[in-house]
Amino acid sequence: MTGDNAWHDRLSRLFAAIDAKDTERFLGFLTNEASFRFGSAPAVNGRGAIRAAVDRFFATIAGSRHVLERTVAGDDVMVCEGEVTYTRHDGTEVSLPFANVFELEGGIISAYKIYVDAGPLYN
Repeated sequence: MTGDNAWHDRLSRLFAAIDAKDTERFLGFLTNEASFRFGSAPAVNGRGAIRAAVDRFFATIAGSRHVLERTVAGDDVMVCEGEVTYTRHDGTEVSLPFANVFELEGGIISAYKIYVDAGPLYN
């Protein structure tokens, strides 16, 4: 498995949707039956449940900014790592490292797993 510029570009667009807090654009990267897990929270399944979970999360932050540092792609899996800077509602920022694992079906994300310690965001 190696980094792939096309995937790096696609993930950059995915993170741009997240940073814009554009849930509908974000959902466009996922299959209808996708599963989504953020940190240690339980996974949610299907676009409706993912929409609700993502909107709840977006309500807890004023904004975010992702920097994608590395991508590794295979036939049906993609892994990336980077740093996300969250802006809290009080204007303060916290930067955290993250790693994501994406399972793919026909090149579309069917499982999205985010590995991040979000605790500092809420402390």
